[in-house]
Amino acid sequence: MYAISRNTLLAGTALAGAFVLTVSSAQAQLNTPAASPKSTIQQRVGLTDVTITYSRPSLRGRKAFGGLVPYDKRWRTGANATTSIKFSDDVTVEGKKVPAGEYGIYTIPKKNEWIVVLNKSTKQGADVDGFKDDEDVARFTVKSYMLPGLIAEKITAPKQGKVETFTINFTDLTPATANVAMEWELTGAKFKISSDVETKVMAQIDEKVIKNASPNANDLAAAAAYYYDNDKDLKQALAWMQKANATDPKFWNVHTEAKIRLKMKDYKGAVTAAEQSKKLALDAKNNDYAVMNDQLMVQAKKDGKL
Repeated sequence: MYAISRNTLLAGTALAGAFVLTVSSAQAQLNTPAASPKSTIQQRVGLTDVTITYSRPSLRGRKAFGGLVPYDKRWRTGANATTSIKFSDDVTVEGKKVPAGEYGIYTIPKKNEWIVVLNKSTKQGADVDGFKDDEDVARFTVKSYMLPGLIAEKITAPKQGKVETFTINFTDLTPATANVAMEWELTGAKFKISSDVETKVMAQIDEKVIKNASPNANDLAAAAAYYYDNDKDLKQALAWMQKANATDPKFWNVHTEAKIRLKMKDYKGAVTAAEQSKKLALDAKNNDYAVMNDQLMVQAKKDGKL
């Protein structure tokens, strides 16, 4: 009786172990590199964070546009899942107002131009015609271009000029704008994103500096630099920077004061501020600012005939 029970128990145990092994094997999956690996890029445009997530197919001896990607057909602008773009704030894309949020990027490449569509659907994958056009948040056309170094007449390229793997990148950055460039093989297309920096910054200056009875030195200096960079009231910019430097002189802020004075044609004041900034910079072992102050002094003395 004991032997039979023991044998039965052993058999059951073996069977259970085999079942667990089978289930575990069935659930386990090989983890191998993707043919079109996923990529996420992020860029701050003005004060807005822009994030693009896409999968990157490679040529592997094949033709991109007019081949892997047919002309005049909607494309997910990459491989695998829908390529998406996310804005942390409201923006303008090629003149179209786009609310903060995440959208799918769909394109229709043509020989000389691309139609770009931002749509609320981000889950279409290969079903690029499955979303509703009334969910478009922006649709616009941009000219395509041949990548630098290519020979247009022969449609060939040196190795260094050919983009093997589909690439999206941020280019042509300014304080309030950036271009999104999409490039593959011989062809590129790009669209511009604009962020409303002016409204946001001026609101902060109004709150933290103008209406604040005791603004701190950092806010005063930032406001002054913004006024200088954007050709606003230079007298006000100088007053704010002088106040900041009176309590907490930093060599970079004193240098900005020198630039403001130079722009106001106060050449002697520019030289005096540059000399002070240079001394502070050398004390901090910052030779770059020392050189910049030397250059500013040369310019001020030349323009003011000092």
